[in-house]
Amino acid sequence: MKHTDAIDAITGALRDTPGIKALFLSGSYGTGLEDAYSDIDFVMVAADGASDDVAGLWHRAVSKTGEIVLWWDRTVRPVLINAITEDWLRIDLMILKPDQMGGQKQDSLKPLFDHDRIYDTLPEVTAKPIPTPAYAKYQFEEFIRILGLLPLAVGRKEYINGVLGVFHLRNLLVDLLIAETGVRHRGGALHLNRLITEDQKDILTALPPPVATRDQMIAGHMAYAKAYLPRARRLAKQWGVDWPERFEAATWKQLNNTLSIERPYNPD
Repeated sequence: MKHTDAIDAITGALRDTPGIKALFLSGSYGTGLEDAYSDIDFVMVAADGASDDVAGLWHRAVSKTGEIVLWWDRTVRPVLINAITEDWLRIDLMILKPDQMGGQKQDSLKPLFDHDRIYDTLPEVTAKPIPTPAYAKYQFEEFIRILGLLPLAVGRKEYINGVLGVFHLRNLLVDLLIAETGVRHRGGALHLNRLITEDQKDILTALPPPVATRDQMIAGHMAYAKAYLPRARRLAKQWGVDWPERFEAATWKQLNNTLSIERPYNPD
């Protein structure tokens, strides 16, 4: 079923249902950034919130778009239902009570029906995302911590696990690059191209692929450290976050003592 037809079918099935106050498109469709590969995200406002009765109503509505082959009913989060139909239409729903809508913004929602005009009470624009100092520091420290585990992976010859460490470093670098651009609507995990610049893409594509050998594992960690740490330091200064100098210095000392590795960038 076409996405537009699925949206119409679900909207029609719920529009006049008692207790269902509003239904909005969210995610890519809510922000106008959808494409042919997007899932369909909804936010429902229900008087009773994410009850079993509301979940049943949603199941019947989604069933009008095709046979449901995957149904996660409040499994991941207590207000979230995920569904996939036989033709792989991906449909997600967040169910909120009216007084739980305060975190939503008009520029991230598209009303399908809104009996109580809830949309008009919401802030218009999503603020530019800036990590809290505590979370930013955690990200920086986590990157350094993973680097510090390299001697363990080498000593145990855990090269496969070492490759997983490179993937963790890559994810942290991607998060950092997205933070640099300050995109308001990040979207899902498969929406990277529109979130980063061409120069940032060049940085990622130039990094070596993870290979489960001793030398390649070490080289991968060092390449990501060289790409990440100078940029993270600049953002820390911009955000007013204290850089974990002592932790980083101790980590490089440990890497030098165990693997004769030098810091691959100049912190000054």
